[in-house]
Amino acid sequence: MSYTAKILLLGSGELGREFVISAKRLGCHVTACDSYADAPAMQVADASEVFSMLDGDALRAAIARHAPDFVVPEVEAIRTEVLAELEAEGVNIVPSARAAQLTMNRDAIRDVAAGELGLTTSRYQYAESLDEVLAGAEFTGLPCVIKPVMSSSGKGQSTVRTAGELEAAWDYARNNMRGDRARVIVEQFVDFDYEITLLTVRTRDGVIFCPPIGHRQERGDYQESWQPAAMSDAAIAAAQDMARKVVDDLAGDGAGYGLFGVEFFVKGDEVIFSELSPRPHDTGMVTLISQNLSEFDLHARAILGLPIPVPIRARPAASAVILADRDSETLSYAGLAEAMVGGADIRIFGKPTARSFRRMGVALAAAGNTDEARRIAAEAAGKVRLVYG
Repeated sequence: MSYTAKILLLGSGELGREFVISAKRLGCHVTACDSYADAPAMQVADASEVFSMLDGDALRAAIARHAPDFVVPEVEAIRTEVLAELEAEGVNIVPSARAAQLTMNRDAIRDVAAGELGLTTSRYQYAESLDEVLAGAEFTGLPCVIKPVMSSSGKGQSTVRTAGELEAAWDYARNNMRGDRARVIVEQFVDFDYEITLLTVRTRDGVIFCPPIGHRQERGDYQESWQPAAMSDAAIAAAQDMARKVVDDLAGDGAGYGLFGVEFFVKGDEVIFSELSPRPHDTGMVTLISQNLSEFDLHARAILGLPIPVPIRARPAASAVILADRDSETLSYAGLAEAMVGGADIRIFGKPTARSFRRMGVALAAAGNTDEARRIAAEAAGKVRLVYG
């Protein structure tokens, strides 16, 4: 078998699927892993493994069995101490085991960003009981945001506007957190103008940036994104400075190459660090149509040490998610032809089952400006119908 590199992908959702496609185009052999069979990335990979990545023994065994050139995490819920041990033994963890460990937990990355690097963040406290949640809300003031320190795609996150909502928010966070840490962050609600994702690529030639991506969330989960987001030069410079500091820190002592999704709140020229993912970001799905090289192409190139043309530019474009509205073990899709009439493109993720509010696909559109692209993408997403049963 000929290949340029062997990759073991940890997590096989829709972001992993697109990464596999990009890596395969560059000649890689990819084994996709997840906790359930027939996950989206498995459908396009060379091989697959089914196991819980929170099972340290299973994780170590899979890496030993496949002897990959690169281990590429796509999810947060991984037994990251095993990755650290393996990295010390010479296994190449992308972008680094330190990055995987710190970003798996919101408390760890927040402590680095605010405490060690001095980045501007909102006021926050951690809580492991209802009493500590109440104390945290008193410290931050109301409204506040409560979210698990370990989760993904906004699960368990809620905005609390009155003291009477705090207990329900605590219960919601505990019931929707990942892993085994019953801990939340109680965070000041930031009265921002908008929020962005700054895709930041750490390469052998230095750190480069994509144009900022604006996005809108509901239930703590992204619903639409657009690129480029309008920002002042001062705000862009501040965001890039903070992003460069944090990705360089997360690289640790190793190479630390790859793409990072760095999230910020923006109010005027003020930029406030929010969160970071050391991998392609869900809001970056828009780059499948906005950029010549998508975030997945950029991640693959950075990992493999291949050149990336700079500056990275984006045409006005938008993405809008296609959501399930119920749980179902069987499903099909209708309305794709109608959705594409207005010039939109549709990507179906191939998830084998549906859950209420689960992302099942995305509509993509480019136009003369981002407002028009958002309109086209939203209308197209609304025309795709999930057929259950």
